[in-house]
Amino acid sequence: MKELELKYGCNPNQKPSRIFMKDGELPIQVLNGKPGYINFLDALNGWQLVKELKKATGLPSATSFKHVSPAGAAVGLPLSDVEAKIYWVDDLGELSSLACAYARARGADRMSSYGDFIALSDVCDVSTATVIKREFSDGIIAPGYEPEALEMLKGKKKGNYAIIQIDPDYVPNPIEQKDVFGITFEQGRNELNIDDEFFNNIVTENKELTEQAKIDMAIAMITLKYTQSNSVCFVKNGQAIGVGAGQQSRIHCVRLAGQKADNWLLRQAPQVLNLPFKDVMKRADRDNAIDLYIGEDYMDVLADGEWEKVFTEKPPVFTKEEKQAWLSQATDVTLGSDAFFPFSDNIERASRSGVKYVAQPGGSIRDQEVIDACNKHGMVMSFTGLRLFHH
Repeated sequence: MKELELKYGCNPNQKPSRIFMKDGELPIQVLNGKPGYINFLDALNGWQLVKELKKATGLPSATSFKHVSPAGAAVGLPLSDVEAKIYWVDDLGELSSLACAYARARGADRMSSYGDFIALSDVCDVSTATVIKREFSDGIIAPGYEPEALEMLKGKKKGNYAIIQIDPDYVPNPIEQKDVFGITFEQGRNELNIDDEFFNNIVTENKELTEQAKIDMAIAMITLKYTQSNSVCFVKNGQAIGVGAGQQSRIHCVRLAGQKADNWLLRQAPQVLNLPFKDVMKRADRDNAIDLYIGEDYMDVLADGEWEKVFTEKPPVFTKEEKQAWLSQATDVTLGSDAFFPFSDNIERASRSGVKYVAQPGGSIRDQEVIDACNKHGMVMSFTGLRLFHH
């Protein structure tokens, strides 16, 4: 098949719409549903991300894409009891490595991942399909599907769930093009290989880069490679915990991603783990309630007449002081940036979310100020020397 006609483009008024190959056959098969224009953008970006994560780490990988940027990305490391609980998979028993990767990718920012498009590095197994089946999602791309897993996924969205299979051996043309306002842009594909040696140029006084930190740096930078720029990514123990994408200012990227990372950490606090939800509350509604409870608008869910809709009893306010005390325990978080930090305020903000390891291109006239800020906080920072903008 050389082309596939789509219902419409980015918006319903943008017709006609299709994906096609100028030479050769499309490397994908639609096994179920009718993926749209944005679905394919998410699918193909997501597939590249997880394929590179698997290559860099040797671990099964997954990502949760929304609007052409990852809400989360992760490798298949085992879940702790707390992680399983905050990702709503603690009732599923032992999960496969691939299922753990998706649970982590989805769980990083569950508010943003609602209605995601999923990409998996490996054949989708039953364990992973079981996790996906219970979440609200638009579709999935993977190199294959176990028969039982495929049947499970086909039942989603009243049979309309978009399921794409991609040829894992497909190699794209090294030159890529796109049209903007009738003008064709052309460039070489970003074939940058991110491996251990990518982070060898450590510029801080502290040069103790752990093996886990190297994995986390790779996850951060590969995630950023497929995130709309400007962007930064916070990573902890094999998963992105906060992605700040598409901001014009670097500090706004860090604030956005840092807040998401803080929310991920706050979800693990005893006050949140023990919230007395009503049994009828669905996962998405619980996620919304938690987001309100740990944020500044907590009275939207704790006010009289409101809490009764969500909880069996009224929870106490999670005070600012209690939240700060919990967050002060955060440590060993990695921060990646797709371009240099122009000011040290980025490092100061990152330090409040437990960042210990930093990877960024370097090249700012204020590099030394940024290095000094890292040294003040005992951080390890690597200059990669290469920008990773993606548009």
